[in-house]
Amino acid sequence: MNIKPIKNEVDYQKSLDRLEVIFDAKKDTKTGDELEILSILIDKYENEVFPIGFPDPIEAIKFRMEQMGLKQKDLAEVIGFKSRVSEILNKKRKLTLEMIRNLNLKLHIPTEVLVQDY
Repeated sequence: MNIKPIKNEVDYQKSLDRLEVIFDAKKDTKTGDELEILSILIDKYENEVFPIGFPDPIEAIKFRMEQMGLKQKDLAEVIGFKSRVSEILNKKRKLTLEMIRNLNLKLHIPTEVLVQDY
């Protein structure tokens, strides 16, 4: 087992190649330990080099509505008046703290996503 930190794209590609070779290693074996450590290093490198940010709050609401089969009129029960829902979805009005709490509670959208500026 010759594991070292992943510092650049070449190291990253070599690590991915090795991971593919040992992917089916049994747990609690030398190769299984290598697989586990290599996976952690790859994950760390990917999170640093290819970070994935939060989605736009309004796009997250629209996506969740689609997942749940909700229409704008259904969202009025969560946000308020139908006209307010339209203003929010068209980015003409900002979400209030109360709206964010309701969206989190009823649509299970993380508050970290909803509080972002848009």
